[in-house]
Amino acid sequence: MTLKRVLLSTAAISLLSTLALAQDINTMSPEELLPLAKEEGTVTVYSFTSRIAKVEAAFEEKYPDIDLVGYDASSTEQIARLRAESAAGIASADVVYISDAPVVLSELLEKGLIEAYVPPRVSDRLPEEFKSPLLAQRLSTKVLMYNEEANPDGAPVDNLWDLTREEWNGRIVMVDPLQRGDYLDLMTEFVLRSDEMAAAYEAEFGEPIKLDSGVENAGMQFITDLFANDLVLVASTDDVNAAVGAIGQTNPPIGFTSYSDRRDNEDEGWALQIANDVSPSNGIIFPALLALAANAEHPAAARLVIDFLMGDESGTGGAGFAPFYVAGDYATRTDIVSHPDAVPLEELSAWRIDPAATAEIRQNVADLVLILQ
Repeated sequence: MTLKRVLLSTAAISLLSTLALAQDINTMSPEELLPLAKEEGTVTVYSFTSRIAKVEAAFEEKYPDIDLVGYDASSTEQIARLRAESAAGIASADVVYISDAPVVLSELLEKGLIEAYVPPRVSDRLPEEFKSPLLAQRLSTKVLMYNEEANPDGAPVDNLWDLTREEWNGRIVMVDPLQRGDYLDLMTEFVLRSDEMAAAYEAEFGEPIKLDSGVENAGMQFITDLFANDLVLVASTDDVNAAVGAIGQTNPPIGFTSYSDRRDNEDEGWALQIANDVSPSNGIIFPALLALAANAEHPAAARLVIDFLMGDESGTGGAGFAPFYVAGDYATRTDIVSHPDAVPLEELSAWRIDPAATAEIRQNVADLVLILQ
């Protein structure tokens, strides 16, 4: 075949693919996407969890002709990177797997840096709230965790205000909320739930809360008192887990981290356990979002990856969902059964965040945290 014919043939294939994509790619099944994805040959995923490495291995085992390149970066780092790449006219990512919904929805989706996509195969098994405005693959957490080896009878606290007592001075650990958005969302939720925080204070101390001068509500007072009690800020969730969960401690700290990190207890030598019986709540639960990057270079493979991450037809989601089928992660698909070791979702005491409400006051809370630091 002459070079001219090769070029014409290649151009024709490209044109047909482009037409197919423009017409109905969002309605294609995995079987229909596969030949187009194989032609693309690769797909890049920005992921807020290191578990993307396990997804990569499982995806490439099922689809050996497609190279999945996973980048593990926090949601805060992803947001900054996507903004910078958009400003530079670069499209490095195909799929964005991210949390921090208050910023993602307002700064990425509304500004066209990412696009919504719901795989048609699973659409009818997802409640509307998990399909719009973006697809939620699962619910994740930032909750109060303790060392169950040192506290075999249960959590050493039963009220969030316990953390402001002298006995916990310098023994409460969390990631710096100005460095990781999920933890800032946690702080913001304390403020949004100020009425509940005030009621919990009165239940704990037997009298109505008295606010410091300049403090507007019980949530802000709790944050203020938490910092005054020498809250320890660290760089990563793993740092929290090691400090709180390491076995062999006689008087370990307590901290806010991901409930799902209990999955690493055996491998890491931790004894992490969730403090679920804490009033008025042990933290927050929030969506892990999947989206297409705007102008993705590999649109068919991107959609195939998102479909894969939503799990197969089995009751546990199969290989695509296996890294997330752990106690502390909750599938949004109604037909994936809860992990047997997890606190049932309806019994989890964490607050469900409202991204719009969080976004409205988030900066004010960040300003307070900055002052307190």
